[in-house]
Amino acid sequence: MATAVASQVAGSAPAGSDRGVRSSGVQGSNNISFSNKSWVGATLAWESKAARPRHVNKVLCMSVQQASESKVAVKPLDLESAKEPPLNTYKPKEPYTATIVSVERIVGPKAPGETCHIVIDHGGNVPYWEGQSYGIIPPGENPKKPGAPHNVRLYSIASTRYGDSFDGRTTSLCVRRAVYYDPETGKEDPSKNGVCSNFLCNSKPGDKVKVTGPSGKIMLLPEEDPNATHIMIATGTGVAPFRGYLRRMFMEDVPKYRFGGLAWLFLGVANTDSLLYDEEFTSYLKQYPDNFRYDKALSREQKNKNGGKMYVQDKIEEYSDEIFKLLDGGAHIYFCGLKGMMPGIQDTLKKVAEQRGESWEQKLSQLKKNKQWHVEVY
Repeated sequence: MATAVASQVAGSAPAGSDRGVRSSGVQGSNNISFSNKSWVGATLAWESKAARPRHVNKVLCMSVQQASESKVAVKPLDLESAKEPPLNTYKPKEPYTATIVSVERIVGPKAPGETCHIVIDHGGNVPYWEGQSYGIIPPGENPKKPGAPHNVRLYSIASTRYGDSFDGRTTSLCVRRAVYYDPETGKEDPSKNGVCSNFLCNSKPGDKVKVTGPSGKIMLLPEEDPNATHIMIATGTGVAPFRGYLRRMFMEDVPKYRFGGLAWLFLGVANTDSLLYDEEFTSYLKQYPDNFRYDKALSREQKNKNGGKMYVQDKIEEYSDEIFKLLDGGAHIYFCGLKGMMPGIQDTLKKVAEQRGESWEQKLSQLKKNKQWHVEVY
C-alpha cells in the first residue's frame, strides 16, 4: 500500500507497518531547526514555560507558528504547472539516493509505541503531489532472496509538494516503529521487528536513503472546485496525506489554489499522547473556524454512546446525518490507515444508511462512480 498510517495498534503512513513513509529537508535561508524550534523570520509564541504547549517536542511547531501569522510563501511555483501527477519517476531497480534531514519523535511519553516525523531531502529531483506515496528500500539483503535488496516499502507522504521547508526540496514521512514482542516471554524480538520502519526511525541527519516513486492516484486532492467539502478519516499514521492536504489548504500561499470549502478531519488514536500534528490542526481550527473541523476518537480515554471504547467509526456515527447530507451534496470522503479500520467503518455507514431508508451498496456504488470515495489502507 502507499500510505503512512498507524492505528491504535500499528504503523505509520503506511507507517507503523513497514509499508512506507517520507521526510523533508531544511536547507538554505529557511534555517529551520526542529530540535531548538528556531528559524529565520519567525518568533516562537511560547518563549516562557507558561506559554509552552504540552509536548512541544511532539509536533513541528515551526510551521504552526508561521501559519498563525500569515500564509507561508512557497517555491518554485512551477510545481503547480504539471497537468498530471508525477508517477514512478524512480523505479526499484534504479532508486534515487536521498538524504535524511531530521528524525523527530512526535508522540508523548504515554503513547503506545513510537511514531517519528522524518524529513528527507530529495533535492527537488523526486517531485510529488499531495496524497501520493514514496517507496523506501531499506539497506541490507532480502532474507528470502539472498543477494537481492529488500523489497520496497510504501509510505504515504505527510507534506505538500513544497515540503516542510516550503522550497520543493524535501518530503516528510510519518512512520510508526514496528516492533515485535514474543507473546510467551513478553520481550522484544529485534529479529522480527519491521526492517524499514526501524531503519527510518533510527536514521540520523546525513544518512542516505533509497527512494522510489512517487506512486498513487487514489488519494490525490481534487482541486477543480476550491470550495468543495473534504471529509478525512484516519487512524494513526494514516493522517499523513491529510496533513499534506491541510497544509496546502490553510498554511501555504498557493496562488492557484485558494481553498474556501470545508475540510473535516476525524483522527482515531489510542490516547492524547498519541495525537499526531495536533498543534498544527488546532491552529487551523482557531484561524479558519468556518472552513475546518477536527474530531478526535481516543480509544483509551473516551467512551462511545454504548459505554465501549471510542473508535473513529463511533465518531462518524455521531455525525452521520451531517456526513450523509454532505456526501449527497458532492463531498469527497477519504479513509487512510490500517486495513482493519474499514470493516467497522463500513458496518457503521451501512447501518446509518439503512436507518435513513437507503441502500448502502447503491450509495457506495454512486460515490465511487462520482469519484467521491477515496480509500488507502494497508
